[in-house]
Amino acid sequence: MPGHLDVAAARRRAMADWAHAARVSLGLVLPGAALVLADRPELIIYAVFGSFAGMYGRAESRTLRLLHQSQGALLLLTGTVIGVALAHADADRPTIIVAAACFAVVGSLVADFFSLRPEGPFYGIFALGALAGMPELASPLALTTIAVASAVLAVLIGLASGRSGDAVRALVETVRAQRLRSRPGAVVHAFRYAVAVAAAGSAALACGLTHVNWAIAGAAVTLAAADSRGRLLRGIHRVVGTIAGLAVTALALAPGFSPRTLAIVVICLLFPTELFMAVNYALALSFFTPMIMLMTELAQPIGMRELLEDRALGTMLGVVVALVVSWVLRDATSWTSTPVPSREQPKPPSSLA
Repeated sequence: MPGHLDVAAARRRAMADWAHAARVSLGLVLPGAALVLADRPELIIYAVFGSFAGMYGRAESRTLRLLHQSQGALLLLTGTVIGVALAHADADRPTIIVAAACFAVVGSLVADFFSLRPEGPFYGIFALGALAGMPELASPLALTTIAVASAVLAVLIGLASGRSGDAVRALVETVRAQRLRSRPGAVVHAFRYAVAVAAAGSAALACGLTHVNWAIAGAAVTLAAADSRGRLLRGIHRVVGTIAGLAVTALALAPGFSPRTLAIVVICLLFPTELFMAVNYALALSFFTPMIMLMTELAQPIGMRELLEDRALGTMLGVVVALVVSWVLRDATSWTSTPVPSREQPKPPSSLA
């Protein structure tokens, strides 16, 4: 009987993961297809970042998913707008690093307050850093509109599917929990994000890397784990998954596919990314990495070698910096007896962070 129950539970989990991955993918398929048909595949990076709003609220009821996806979209789109504005102003790399570090502080506090899953401000930081270095492919208003429309679509898809539950009670209890939860470690963790992002970006700049956002993203995603051990495992998975993903990227770029074909590949890679995210982070990254690399190459072609080298070195640099910062700036439990906020407690695996 226990074995039968385990199999049944695993089947339900698998079905839930498939449904979640399908929702997230649909949020990109529609705007992505529109850009491909309009012969603007280079703009798909903006649709991708907007569609990431669908990653929040993986196993929640419709009402709670609406709440958390809306909150996640706010964080995502703020980073997107800042990134677009920096690109329009032709900001230099030191300015981008400072902006990312400042956003990391606010983003970490906001993500902690909202109890967002995936944890932390990674997506917003990633959008800011990646888009700040893009050429001006269209007007800032047009680029922002693509991201906002994709995010709204993702939230609407999330609202239209799943169980309803006790909507009013669940919403009230969740908002109350967000307001009343103790957060003695939130400021420390926000400071940890700022230091890691600034240090990783500065180190990438000192090493002569063209795209400092890979180092910034590597640091931010490593800190998203709940504790020091989790951050070490997250960092290892990040490096292993990135290397595997870079191999897939090389295979995708080698045949010289057209931009439209590469955009379609980007759209297709989002589904396995989310499908395997709660199962194995490194495996999920083997799909996520080529998706990110291809959409970046579409927006700003720089050549395969430079693209792969910058990503590999930047990721490893960011992970190392984040682990050092995590060791120096210990968790709140190591220096205070005040209850640790839910962000600092171990949690089950969630979507990409």
